[in-house]
Amino acid sequence: MHRDSSQGYKTLLGRMFTGDATSILKSSVMEEHKGKVQLIFTSPPFPLNRKKKYGNRQGDDYMEWLASCATLFCSYLTDTGSIVIELGNAWEPKRPVMSTLALRSLLAFLDEGDLYLCQQFVCHNPARLPSPAQWVNVERIRVKDAFTHVWWMSPNDRPKANNRRVLTEYSTSMKQLLRSRKYSAGKRPSEHNIGRASFLKDNNGAIPANVLVLPNTRANDSYQEYCRQHGLPIHPSRMPPGAAEFFIKLLTEPGDLVLDPFAGSNTTGAVAEQLGRRWVSIEIDESYVMGSQSRFISSDHSDHRAETGYNR
Repeated sequence: MHRDSSQGYKTLLGRMFTGDATSILKSSVMEEHKGKVQLIFTSPPFPLNRKKKYGNRQGDDYMEWLASCATLFCSYLTDTGSIVIELGNAWEPKRPVMSTLALRSLLAFLDEGDLYLCQQFVCHNPARLPSPAQWVNVERIRVKDAFTHVWWMSPNDRPKANNRRVLTEYSTSMKQLLRSRKYSAGKRPSEHNIGRASFLKDNNGAIPANVLVLPNTRANDSYQEYCRQHGLPIHPSRMPPGAAEFFIKLLTEPGDLVLDPFAGSNTTGAVAEQLGRRWVSIEIDESYVMGSQSRFISSDHSDHRAETGYNR
């Protein structure tokens, strides 16, 4: 990995740019990637009521900004490419009422990009701290908000995808069923007629549901340790690696190109590299870019600063 004047850093399979996503995507440095991205996987800043260091718009300004990204993003996709966006929940200012802003922003994005909504996912973090604190912890009039929506969309109603790449381990009961080869086939109360053979075939795993349970509780991984050692801020909204892994496996193959326009600590790029996919990431905050490079540094490097080109 090394750094040059135009990029935050680059690796064998990818590159990280420092700067505003829309400006970089409109610039000549990205021209070679137009029409070649198989997956745009990203988590844009949420429309939170409280301003964050990483930047977040609010209200109609947020909706208009997100919608304005749609056509630009689509210009980078292959004919069978996908866009997957995580959108968190939002609440009305100083009121225990959920905002519809995230949903309205999604619809505006779909309309502007002339996109199909392929499937909705829920990303559940069972270890998430109770929030919104005022309504959950203080007044006790709401329960904790512990999930985000993840939306899979594409300009093609049949984008490249294969759920065989994300099969999960069979349950204990299913393993027993496969061993016993005994199954009560026939019509169910739901009026589905289930054949015997369909449930006795070993497909090497179960088809996963669209609810991803991904605890995100690690407080001392190598990324955070690197940031602490080098006096760098730790990104407050890091993407669970399992989310990136799931969608990269589902929607791409080795050698495909993955783009994350709002990369943060660059979980997307790191997971893409581990899975043998090419990647491009963009992050506006240089301090987050500097910390994210730790995801590509082997633990046996004695001098991280010399390896990355950053010196602090």
